[in-house]
Amino acid sequence: MSPHRQSATQQITVGRALLAAEAAGSGDPVVFLHAAVCDSRMWRAQMQAVSPTHRAITYDRRGFGLTTAEPEDHSAVADLIAVLDAVGNGTPAVLVACSQGGRIALDAALLHPDRIRALVLISPSVSGAPDPVFAPEIQTLVDRQKQAEAANDLDALNAIKAHLWLDGPLQSEGRVAGPARDLFLDMNGIALRMPPVGANTDSITAYDRLAKIAAPTLVLCGDMDFPHIFERSRHLAATMPDASFQPLPEAAHLPSLEQPETVTQLLTDFLKRLR
Repeated sequence: MSPHRQSATQQITVGRALLAAEAAGSGDPVVFLHAAVCDSRMWRAQMQAVSPTHRAITYDRRGFGLTTAEPEDHSAVADLIAVLDAVGNGTPAVLVACSQGGRIALDAALLHPDRIRALVLISPSVSGAPDPVFAPEIQTLVDRQKQAEAANDLDALNAIKAHLWLDGPLQSEGRVAGPARDLFLDMNGIALRMPPVGANTDSITAYDRLAKIAAPTLVLCGDMDFPHIFERSRHLAATMPDASFQPLPEAAHLPSLEQPETVTQLLTDFLKRLR
């Protein structure tokens, strides 16, 4: 186990999975949903900042971190609701979500609007969104990623993913160094080596239903992220009825790792406005 866990991990049984969750503090629940190249440790700074005033909750999804799961078809949204039932306090939650976590948060807001109070979406994926068309320099990196996957060269694949998602696809490799890069490589390295966990059965298409999500929403995206993700983030904020968009200068896809103070401040300010 990597030496990054700071609070007790609880195991929540959902089907054939034991979801590793952490909860700290009391008050209205705030649930953190990690990206598909990370695990719940990407939220360490934000968990610490939120727990004095809220019930701060995070968990590793199937295929990530400390969670263990046998292969089975499952619903990522149902897993989220199970975590809320187990360690929440019964009141609607604020969901703070990055990348693939954003897709789950948006799906949950459509399927269970009574359980979701507000959303903070960072570089979110969206179910049903159009497929991206990459610029040639990005396509080169994407092709290298596919070659590493085909060769099962997990170390090379981890390095390419760090370039794409941590540094930014149009930035120099190694732009983000030090503890943030070490943590990324550890989190994604674990995910790459996890055995298959089965298919996610959530089939909702949120992209065409964004206008139906009434929850107050803050959308963040780094200006060094993939261009299509930046534009998609702006589209979300323009389409959802109670949403605002905040670009993050000199940040890529994972600003909670490279600009933790900025993300934490924007999050805590948003939570104060809700109260």
